[in-house]
Amino acid sequence: MSVLVTEASEYHSKDFNWETLRQEIENDPSLNYHLLPFPSPQQEEQHSRDSIKAWQNFHIQHSSGKFFKERRYLLKEFPELVSCEDGCKVLEVGCGNGSTALPILRGNEKIILYACDCSNETLERAKEFVAASNVVSVEHRFHPFCCDFVTTGFPKWLTCDYCREMFALKGQNYLSDVREKRTHETDICCVGGVDFITLIFTLSAVPLQTMPTAIRECFSVLKPGGLLLFRDYGLYDMTMLRFEPEQRVGFREYMRSDGTRSYFFSLDVVRNLFICAGFIELEIEYCCVKSVNRQNGKSMRRVWVHGKFQKPT
Repeated sequence: MSVLVTEASEYHSKDFNWETLRQEIENDPSLNYHLLPFPSPQQEEQHSRDSIKAWQNFHIQHSSGKFFKERRYLLKEFPELVSCEDGCKVLEVGCGNGSTALPILRGNEKIILYACDCSNETLERAKEFVAASNVVSVEHRFHPFCCDFVTTGFPKWLTCDYCREMFALKGQNYLSDVREKRTHETDICCVGGVDFITLIFTLSAVPLQTMPTAIRECFSVLKPGGLLLFRDYGLYDMTMLRFEPEQRVGFREYMRSDGTRSYFFSLDVVRNLFICAGFIELEIEYCCVKSVNRQNGKSMRRVWVHGKFQKPT
């Protein structure tokens, strides 16, 4: 795997102009296939099953956790995670091996983090990764659970203060209770939910036609006034341009050789997805970063979409 010079202390987000990149790509005949329309994709249910299985296999293959690096830049991009009140609750959606969860736990010793993934194997790695970090009181602040939020929704205890506290006290490993029956009156007993949701390089792995459902699920477990913090692949990112024509499975959507897929977002697509789900847009922009491959010295232009969205009070 390439070694990239992108240390947190040297992090940039405006190394080049996205409009200039867009013009260059759209005027290059060899890249024209990325711009072409695409016929209707396969059925949503089949898409979701295939996607989950592919990501589970991916994480088993990369179970050492070395494939992903700790995302130390996140606290600079989202300083709200550092300055929030004691006991603030965060839901990390699609936590993988913990590369997003760990810098959040390390950066704020009073924060409580719930982390979900669709793979139990991945959650095992995340738990080991976080436990080995020696972060203060991590055993009381990191709560992983297994959940495919797109197809089954989030567990009910996320939106109920009482149930969430019981989950933490029981110390259940990777609980998924989306079909649970409530044992007490919680429908109107409290305004539960989490203060923040982090959706970091997760939505792009979800089939395009299920994205509205995924975002509505996030909206449903966020407290009024809470923030959703978003970061994902942007249109004309270097990795998008590396895909061959036969790897296209949708418009701006591609499948890797291992069956995992990735969508590349424009600002308009992200904006429409979140506003249609009921969110208020606070920030949205392209992050344009130049990285250098130490092995061959080549400069690589990375594009990500950064966004902050709020649930109305």
